[in-house]
Order: sequence, then structure tokens, then C-alpha cells
Amino acid sequence: MGERDAEMLDKLNLSVDEITFYCALIENEESVRQLGDDNLRSLAIELTQQLRKSATVDWQKRDSVRARMRNLVGRLLRRWKYPPNAAEAAIKLVLEQAEVLADGWYR
Repeated sequence: MGERDAEMLDKLNLSVDEITFYCALIENEESVRQLGDDNLRSLAIELTQQLRKSATVDWQKRDSVRARMRNLVGRLLRRWKYPPNAAEAAIKLVLEQAEVLADGWYR
């Protein structure tokens, strides 16, 4: 974890997994302007909870489960009014991050 992540951990009071998703969400500057840090923080927490709950062993290798996870992330972004023009890139980045983190979720 980088120094910037450690600072965010303290400042935002998020877990390491939540910080990972938070960073994916703030890649788009418009989302930060529209939603603000507090909403993005809450969205990162909810994303982490929902993805952990929905992840199954080897979900990354099963197309049907990947599609369900993708829909889950898309629905959450829409519900939180994440900018539609940035949603596709955010979904892709969130799922990539989830794939990396998922191995630690089953242990």
C-alpha cells in the first residue's frame, strides 16, 4: 500500500478493500464533482459489501457469475447517480479490482 493509500485510510476511515474501490470510483473527476467524497466513500463501502456477499469461489472464471457481478456494480452506480458517461469505465475497473481482492475474501 502506498503512502497516498495510507493517508486515505486514515482520512476516510475505510478498509483496504474499500480504498481500492474508492480509488476506482474517483478516477473520473466528474464523479467527484457530482457526488462528492462522502457519497463516493459510502458507495465504496456498499460496493465492497455487495461484491463480497456475491462473490463465489472462482467467480472470475464463470461468465454467468461475472455478468451478475457486472450488473450488480452497474445497478449500484445508477442508484448512487454515478455519471453515466463514466460508468462503463468504473464498472470495468471495479471488477478488475474485485478479481484481485477476491482471493482474500474466501480465506
